Amino acid sequence: MTPFKLTDDLLEEIQQLIRDQQDSRLEALMDNVHYADVAEIADELETEQATYLIKLLDSDKTSDVLTELDEDVRESILSNLSSKEIAEELDELDTDDAADIIAELPDDIVQEVISEIEDREHAKDIVDLLRYDENSAGGLMAKELVKVYEHWNVTTCVTEMRAQAENVTRVHSIYVVDSEEKLMGRLSLKDLLTTSTSSHIRDVYISNVDYVNVNEKPEEVAKIMSKYDLEAIPVVDEIGRLVGRITIDDIVDVIREEAEKDYQMAAGISQDVEADDTIWELTRARLPWLFLGLVGGVGAAVIMGGFEEMISKHAVLFFFTPLIAAMAGNVGVQSSAIIVQGLANDDLKGSISNRLIKEMLLALLNGTILAIILLLFTWAYKGHFLTALAISISLIVVIVVAGFIGTFTPLFLHKRGIDPAIATGPFITTSNDIFGILIYFWIAKIILGI
Repeated sequence: MTPFKLTDDLLEEIQQLIRDQQDSRLEALMDNVHYADVAEIADELETEQATYLIKLLDSDKTSDVLTELDEDVRESILSNLSSKEIAEELDELDTDDAADIIAELPDDIVQEVISEIEDREHAKDIVDLLRYDENSAGGLMAKELVKVYEHWNVTTCVTEMRAQAENVTRVHSIYVVDSEEKLMGRLSLKDLLTTSTSSHIRDVYISNVDYVNVNEKPEEVAKIMSKYDLEAIPVVDEIGRLVGRITIDDIVDVIREEAEKDYQMAAGISQDVEADDTIWELTRARLPWLFLGLVGGVGAAVIMGGFEEMISKHAVLFFFTPLIAAMAGNVGVQSSAIIVQGLANDDLKGSISNRLIKEMLLALLNGTILAIILLLFTWAYKGHFLTALAISISLIVVIVVAGFIGTFTPLFLHKRGIDPAIATGPFITTSNDIFGILIYFWIAKIILGI
């Protein structure tokens, strides 16, 4: 299958067909286009044109298109659809996707949409999902799954599984529950096919099954599924009853969103924003960290002002100030990035003290190598050994301190339940700039005897 590519010519053709209301030609053009690619097209169209396309195509396709759309585009399209039209789209979706879309609707039309959903059992499941916090396994799960009771025999089990599978897009696992709906284990398809039809499920199911609680954080669910290479994981309530399942496609979305959030925080953006957000929204997201950078810059200037006399006698120290600040910031960001990544992947081993010692030894080794190079360069460049020595020793100390701060800060924040991603980027850079410059001039003052 050739990868889809939305060209300017194709987009113009689609827009022209919509303007001319060439429905049959438009349908033929969209017939073999994947729903994710249709969403890409709709994202590029005007709201009226995108709405026209959604109304034209079959709901079994456009319902999936809605889940792939940019949130702002989806909101605009849904505002142009009636409650009945929205309900028709939701009827075709899995409960988790339908609940996500309903949660985005204005409160005054939510009940109207739910009342228009023809499949009342489907509507009931959607309403049930809406009561869970979106930042929890319950808010992430779908109600569609295949479950069997431990007291069933194989014949009954196969019959019931066929009926349940009609409502499940993809059957990843068969879950076994008791008469109180409590999760007991999972059923191997191979065991089911090779077992006597009169045997009971309790005699053949596998009791070892990974699961998560409805209140579990999505990030923790992602770690479990990644660790055990699971395509789906069952979700139980507070008393162990099976209430849903989470599939890998939802976890991929969680991982992507978490990565985007961490990247933005590391870059000094305090809110979830996109490139096409308003100037005011972008300003609110960026300004806090930019203000921190301003404070750091002022602090560094004040520190340098305290060593004004020394700088006037040894002007060469001033010219190496950017190098010291840059090295401190870079080492701090490197150390914190490694720690944040390790915390995110849950693969940091050993105690905090051991981690700090390791990072400081690493910083000491790197700092020493770089300091020797800088010593030789400065000595040859300026011909003053003590000045070169002061700058080089300062570089070693600054790199070790920066490594310590970059390692300790995210570990400390993680222990306090704060997202360690805020430790990277501007926070580490600014703090290390200040400490780096202070250490630099303080050591230079001692060595040069000023």
